[in-house]
Amino acid sequence: MARRTRRFHPAASASASARPGAAMAAHDAASGNDLAMRDWNPVSGSADADLLPDLDTLTARSRDLGRNNGLMAGGMQTLRDNIVGAVLRLSATPDYRLLGWTREKSREWGNITEAKFRSWAETVECDASRTQNLLGLTLQALGGAMLNGDALGLPLWLPRPGSRWNTRLMMVESDRLMTPVGLEHREDIRKGIEFDKWGAPVAYHVLKRHPGDAFAFGFYGMTRDAQLMEWDRIPAFTPWGRRRVIHLHDKERTGQSRGKPVVSAVMREFHMAGKYAANELQASLANSLVAAFLESDLDPASAAELFGENPREAWNASVAQTRNIRQLKGAAVIPLPAGARLSSFTPGRPNQAFEAFMLASLRHIAAGMNLPYELLLKDFSKSNYSSARAALLEAWRYFHGRRRWLSDYWLRAIYELWLEEAINAGEIEAPGFYENRYAYVRARFIFGGRGWVDPVKEAQAAALRIETGISTLEKECAEQGDDFEEVMDQRAIEMRMAAERGLNTAQPIAVALAASGQASRTDEDEGAGKTSGNGQTEETTA
Repeated sequence: MARRTRRFHPAASASASARPGAAMAAHDAASGNDLAMRDWNPVSGSADADLLPDLDTLTARSRDLGRNNGLMAGGMQTLRDNIVGAVLRLSATPDYRLLGWTREKSREWGNITEAKFRSWAETVECDASRTQNLLGLTLQALGGAMLNGDALGLPLWLPRPGSRWNTRLMMVESDRLMTPVGLEHREDIRKGIEFDKWGAPVAYHVLKRHPGDAFAFGFYGMTRDAQLMEWDRIPAFTPWGRRRVIHLHDKERTGQSRGKPVVSAVMREFHMAGKYAANELQASLANSLVAAFLESDLDPASAAELFGENPREAWNASVAQTRNIRQLKGAAVIPLPAGARLSSFTPGRPNQAFEAFMLASLRHIAAGMNLPYELLLKDFSKSNYSSARAALLEAWRYFHGRRRWLSDYWLRAIYELWLEEAINAGEIEAPGFYENRYAYVRARFIFGGRGWVDPVKEAQAAALRIETGISTLEKECAEQGDDFEEVMDQRAIEMRMAAERGLNTAQPIAVALAASGQASRTDEDEGAGKTSGNGQTEETTA
């Protein structure tokens, strides 16, 4: 028996929504009768259909904000400082259970691998252009992903005289990732990325030069065609599985090929708030230049006689003579022509509603950037300790997520490329690497420490967490950007040196802890007795 199927057609859906009965929606948000919602009819497109046609405009506007808007530039720097910071270290943690190793062997293998990885990552030899180390490349990739939506790195095999390693990374501006001319009709190529039928990247089409060079350096005509309209098709992987392209972007929807700037949702508010602030500043500056108006009842003929036959020369001469004497100063006597009077100028600036309006706008912008308002503006003057602590904790949830994203899709791919070279070169022993790639590549990355709001309280809390067993020294050190093994080794060295010199290192620590505990109790006692006028206890501000 043949099975009848019903085909879906977009036109049928559109006609159905246009029927009078479609206005009777079960959800108020889908109502067609509400005057506030009647003109709101967005198109329901795919991820690429919604993003790719607008991506070039979004990227250009995001970069313009980053260049010319101080708040945007500061926000980008805040993201870089808190997500990556000034520290980037590998903590190799191979899965010893899958490899059949002991913990001790796994730790020793990790220590050796970390030391050799530092000889590559902490030098400019990891960069194809020999200008940055891995920390600099990672900060650049993060900035590109936040500002442009994408960051692209091409792993290259470049042997160089005197260099121990041959794997190097070349950063590529995401603008160069675009579909070649003449291949726009192919459905398997989306904005320069070629996919298979399952949605996996097969190859990347990269321009040999940035398309913007045509406007900056005058590459036109045949020269432009020869230099700017040439593409390289780079396979995503080699035949044996080595990655050839690292594409860092945030994939919010299924089928999304490219990323978008982090400020896309609040870009309009960012731009308008900047223009509003600039206009208020210009208006205040213009008003400050005008002190008074000179009013005269003279007829036009008499007024013209005051300036002579050549008004411009007479005006310049008058200005030159009275520049130093006719100023509004204390006890100044200003001579005026007959029939003239001086009236004061009282501008309406500053605008009293300016601060409140900007505060509301900036809070909305901060929420769109997943940053607390205090952190975006670097302003904690109106926050107490509890509020500042809550704001920073909320921010760190976002920062930890971005760190995991950066580790999984950028740093681990780079570490795997280097580790493959080190193993094949005999620098590191890893039997069965290709069969157990995940077990060997498993690692964590240590970024910059988050610091403390109250060092004494947070150090005591960290000690209490370790003592009660809900945390470890490794975790607490990693939160501050340190390796716990190096901390313990350094402590052992210092304790041994102190013992050799007859010093007692425990006594100062005990005295400091006792003093801090006594100070805390004193503060609590004083705070308990400090109340406001309504009988409620006041909270000390940070």
